[in-house]
Amino acid sequence: MLIDLHVHELKYSSDSHISLDDILKKAKEVGLDGVCITNHDNNFIRNEIDYYQKKYGITVIAGAEILSRQGDILAFVNDTLHIEDNKIDADELLDYIDYKNGVSISAHPFRNNNRGLGYFLKNISAKLSAVESFNGSTLSHHNLYGFALAKELNIPSTGGSDAHVLDNVGKFATYFKDKIRDEMDFIEAIKSREFFPAIHKGNHYEIVNYI
Repeated sequence: MLIDLHVHELKYSSDSHISLDDILKKAKEVGLDGVCITNHDNNFIRNEIDYYQKKYGITVIAGAEILSRQGDILAFVNDTLHIEDNKIDADELLDYIDYKNGVSISAHPFRNNNRGLGYFLKNISAKLSAVESFNGSTLSHHNLYGFALAKELNIPSTGGSDAHVLDNVGKFATYFKDKIRDEMDFIEAIKSREFFPAIHKGNHYEIVNYI
């Protein structure tokens, strides 16, 4: 399965310009099997996704992009999540995600907007589930810094568009070998570490298998 692991929709992310309807239409158009909606500070959309999954026949997972004091982290837990910007240390957030049996991904660690974990990632690498080494809203060489560090630390890499506008949906994705039907399947798949980033090229996705 191909899933875009990092998308923002306008209802719960004020800086997004795309509705969930438009996201899912675009996702199917570019060949995705699913999307993760990772709105800023919250995963409130988790209470609404069943309707959209049935409407479009595509997997929708609710996560949240939480800005910790050290940088952005994508959080996926089987519970409602709402944490305001800069109100929690990364270490504390990761402990909470682990307590909830969830998974965590360092978002765009080297983006030049002071929202990535950067080299602080080394301090918490044992607690992270993955590193978003392929982010569609980040410069290519900054993505490569993240990719190299993830490889050095033996942390698997993911891909996500970080889309706030329609054209970016599906720019990067993550390939999973098994079918993911819901939140729990997704969390288990991330914990398995059996996934690879994927790059949208023309009318297909190219999987980045670096093992």
